[in-house]
Amino acid sequence: MPADELLLHALPHAPEAEQAVLGSMLIDADCVKDVMDKLRPEDFYLRQNREIFETIYTMFIYSKPIDGVTVAGEMEKAGLSNENTRAYLLQLMEVTPTAANVLEYVRMVRDKSLLRELATAAAEVTAMVQEGTGAAGDVLERAEQKIYAVRRGRNAQNMVSIGVVLQDVMDHLAELTANGGKTLPGLSTGFSAVDGKINGLNRSDLLLLAARPGMGKTSMALNMALNVAKSSGKTVAIFSLEMSKEQLVTRLIAGEGLVENNRLSTGNLRESDWQRVAEAASALSRTDIRIDDNPLLTVADMSAKCRRLDNLGLVVIDYLQLMTGAGGKSYSGENRQQAVSDMSRMLKIMAKELNVPVICLSQLSRANEKREDKRPMLSDLRESGAIEQDADIVMFLYREDYYNEESEKRNIAECIVSKNRHGETGKVELRWMPEYTSFETLETRYDD
Repeated sequence: MPADELLLHALPHAPEAEQAVLGSMLIDADCVKDVMDKLRPEDFYLRQNREIFETIYTMFIYSKPIDGVTVAGEMEKAGLSNENTRAYLLQLMEVTPTAANVLEYVRMVRDKSLLRELATAAAEVTAMVQEGTGAAGDVLERAEQKIYAVRRGRNAQNMVSIGVVLQDVMDHLAELTANGGKTLPGLSTGFSAVDGKINGLNRSDLLLLAARPGMGKTSMALNMALNVAKSSGKTVAIFSLEMSKEQLVTRLIAGEGLVENNRLSTGNLRESDWQRVAEAASALSRTDIRIDDNPLLTVADMSAKCRRLDNLGLVVIDYLQLMTGAGGKSYSGENRQQAVSDMSRMLKIMAKELNVPVICLSQLSRANEKREDKRPMLSDLRESGAIEQDADIVMFLYREDYYNEESEKRNIAECIVSKNRHGETGKVELRWMPEYTSFETLETRYDD
C-alpha cells in the first residue's frame, strides 16, 4: 500500500504540535507545570513522542532538572533511547520557535487525541453491534457509557485559588445587597413561603419532593416547573415515568386556566371554560417546557437529552422509584435498594454537571400510616437512605384532611422541609385546590 494511502488510514494526530509541546518543555522548564495537568502520555500518537513525554513526566514528579541533556540521560537509563534519540531531542528544540505558545500546542494535541478516543469508542460500539450479543437496550447503554467516559475524561477542572472564588462571592453578595436583600439566590418556585425556606431553586441542587400517593406531589412539581418557565424564560425539562404527556398538559391547563380538571377530562366544558382554556393554552405556548414520557428512561438517557438543550433552567423527574437501572434492568429486594441508591447518586452528579436544579419526586414507605402523627419523616423515604444523603433539599407534602375528613384544615397542605443545606428546616402551609389539581400560597384567594 503506498505511503500516501497509509496516511489516509492513520488515526487523527498532529505530529508538529506534539513536537512543539515537547520542544517547549525542553527549552523552557518553567512551562512543564502548565502542561502536566493538561496532557496524558496516551495523548501523544507517535510512540517516540509518548516515551519522551513519559520521561519528562517522571522527572517532573521527582523534581529533577529538565532539559535536552538530562532527558536524554534518563531515557538511556530506562532503556528507551537509541542512536537517534539525542539527535531527535535536539531537533525538537530547534523546530520549536518559542515556548510562549505551548498552551496552543497542547490544545491541538488534546483535540486530536479526543478524536482518536471517539474513533476507538465508535469502533468498539460497531464491534458490539456486529457480534450481536446482548439486547439492543444493553448495547445502547454501553455505547452511551463509552461516549460519556470520553467526555468525562476530558472535563478535568483546574484547581481555583480561594482569592478567585472570594472575588466571585463578594461580587455576588454586592449584587444581592444592592437590591436591598430581596433578591432570591435561586429560581422562584412560585410559592413565596417555600422560597423563604429554601432560597429558591439553586443551581446544581438535587431537590427531593416526597409524599404518599394522592398528596399532590406531581401537581406541586408542575406548579414549580411552570413558574420557572414563565418567570425566567428558561427551558424546563420534565421526565414523566408515570403520567402521559397529554395528562401532564391537561393538568397544566387546569392549573393555569383554573378550569376544573374533571371537566377537562370528560370534555364537559362550558363556554366560559373554553375561554379560560384558550387563555391558558396561549400562556403555556409561550413557555419552553419539554416533556418526555418514556417510562423506560435511565439517568444516562435523561442526562444525554438535557445536555442537548440550550438555556436549560430546571429538570423535573416524576418519579425516582419508577426509573430503571443501566440497560433497562429491573431490580427487586436489596438489589433494588442498591439501584435506587446508584440512581440518586447519578442524579446529584447530573445536577452538578448540568449546573441546574433537579427536582426528583419520590414515593414514601407506609411507615407513617402506622403512626398516630402521620406527618412523613426522613426515615420514611422508600428503599434507600442514600436518597436522603444525596439530596440537598428534602421536602414532604402532607394533608391532614387526607386522613381525617373532619379536619379543620380543609384543603390545607403542609410543605415540610426536613433537610436543607442552604438554611433552616421547618414547614409552611399551602392551599390545595383539588378541583384544579394545583397549589397556591395560602394568602391568595380565588373567588368563583
